[in-house]
Amino acid sequence: QRVFPYISAMVNNGSLTYDHSKDGRWTELAGCTADLRNQNHDTFLAIRYSRGRLTVMTDVEDKNEWKNCIDIAGVQLPTGYFFGASAGTGDLSDNHDIISMKLFQLMVEHPLEDETVDWTKIEPSVSLLKSPKDNVDDPTGNFRSGPLTGWKVFLLLLCALLGIIVCAVVGAVVFQKRQERNKRFY
Repeated sequence: QRVFPYISAMVNNGSLTYDHSKDGRWTELAGCTADLRNQNHDTFLAIRYSRGRLTVMTDVEDKNEWKNCIDIAGVQLPTGYFFGASAGTGDLSDNHDIISMKLFQLMVEHPLEDETVDWTKIEPSVSLLKSPKDNVDDPTGNFRSGPLTGWKVFLLLLCALLGIIVCAVVGAVVFQKRQERNKRFY
C-alpha cells in the first residue's frame, strides 16, 4: 500500500507515458513514502547518480539524518539533459516551494571501457529490467512483452466471432422455445 506523499522513480527513453490516474505505478522502478506536507522546518531530498546507481535519500524530520528512499543499480542515463520537479500526479496536486537545487559533478574513477562510451548518445535504461520499449501496459497491472502479432489477433478475432455465433444460436433457440410455450396458452 502506498501512503502519500510518495516519491517514485522511473527511467524513460521517450516510449513510456506517466499514467496520472494510477500515479505512475506501472512505470515505477522504486519509491517510498516521505512525510513532506505541512512541516515547520525545511525538508531535503538528495538524488545521486553515480556509476550506474541511482539513489534517493530524504531528510524530512529535521534531524540532519539522511534516510534511504530509493536505491537502484544498473541505471544508464545520458548526459546533456535537464532536471525538473513536479508535485502533480493526477487529480491531486500539492504546492511545494523549491528553495534551491544544487547540482554537482561527481569526480569518480571509471573503468577503461567507459572512457570510450559517448554518454550523450546512450539510451536511458535499467539493465536489471526489460527495455521500456518492450513493456506494454496491461490493465491487470502486469507487463507483457510486445504487441499482439498477426496470428494472435486473427485467433482472438476468430474466437470472438465464434462466441458471437454461439450466443446468437442459443438466443434464437431460447426465443423460439418461448414463442412455442406462449402459443400453447392461447
